[in-house]
Amino acid sequence: MMLTALYITIAMVTLAALLNVYRLIKGPDAPDRILALDTLYINAIALIILLGITLKTRMYLESALLIAVMGCVGTVAMAKYLKRGSVIE
Repeated sequence: MMLTALYITIAMVTLAALLNVYRLIKGPDAPDRILALDTLYINAIALIILLGITLKTRMYLESALLIAVMGCVGTVAMAKYLKRGSVIE
């Protein structure tokens, strides 16, 4: 039962990631694309954690944390670039 629920959840998160990729490519303007990329980071973290739960290992937690940190830094840098035109002042 638990394995079936994990497979269904992985399928749903993968569908959400595909919809985020569509919004990233087709977004009407830059803030929508940044938001889609940020949501794509979150979906990637969820997929990695679900894969770790499915395989019953803790090895994937470190890569999920790394993606979380890099996603946060990337989102802040892109938002700062849109606001001021440069990242480093």
